[in-house]
Amino acid sequence: MSLYYVRHQHTNETCPARNPEMGQFLLEHLSPQNARKHGIQIESDAVIDGQHTLVMIVDAETTDQIQNFMQPFQAAGSVEILPASKCETVVERAGC
Repeated sequence: MSLYYVRHQHTNETCPARNPEMGQFLLEHLSPQNARKHGIQIESDAVIDGQHTLVMIVDAETTDQIQNFMQPFQAAGSVEILPASKCETVVERAGC
């Protein structure tokens, strides 16, 4: 599996947390059990307060798996998926 940085952004108007049903759906979607069904392991996630931005570090075999998993978020805004590495890996290969 490979490590990826995932960022989702939306506007105040399209914020899924404003709708209790959608908010609950997304929490269930982000659950470890559901992520595993999509071939993804979420290492960490956080929402940047006041910025309408969700960031995650995930392990997956392909970006297609992540793209598919993030489809519910694309309805509200953008999704960016970037290959990433742990700090130890960067030091071992002597560069970013």
